[in-house]
Amino acid sequence: MKGIIILIAIILFIIVITIIYQNKFVTLHERVKNAWSQIDVQLQKRMDLIPNITETVKGYAVHERETLDAVISARNRYINAMGTEEKMKINGEISGLLGRLMAVSESYPDLKANINFLELQKQLKEIEDKIGFARQFYNDTVTSYNQAVKMLPGSIFAGIFNFKEETLFKAEEGAKETPKVKF
Repeated sequence: MKGIIILIAIILFIIVITIIYQNKFVTLHERVKNAWSQIDVQLQKRMDLIPNITETVKGYAVHERETLDAVISARNRYINAMGTEEKMKINGEISGLLGRLMAVSESYPDLKANINFLELQKQLKEIEDKIGFARQFYNDTVTSYNQAVKMLPGSIFAGIFNFKEETLFKAEEGAKETPKVKF
């Protein structure tokens, strides 16, 4: 009789621990998804701003067509992108292109003085700052989640419940370099 009680206690203990870890992973994974959504919201704001910026620049910088087309093309690819990884990759490309586009504006004094352009530039800077904070929060959240997935005993339950590591948001190749503008 005593052995049955001990066996039942062990089984109950395992069930409780399993439920605790399942809920922990669900909570952490939902936080990761929420953090990505926060980035996605800011990136969408930036995508919505891109047509206004390019149209404003287009009027002044007619021979910068290649840069403008590249920005619009990357924006369209981002909008149609499937999955976090693809969006992260295209986002890095867009960041570089927008940096190049803003650098181009330095060569056009009339554009730099244009009130619409200045407002768009201000909005873009604000969005870029928010994207930076959202990326940092996302990476912190993913790091906590990944640690839970990798560390014992969590790694055992993560494997049982099929929770996998998430990808950190990293700077793309060349993103740390200053954009080069050629005339």
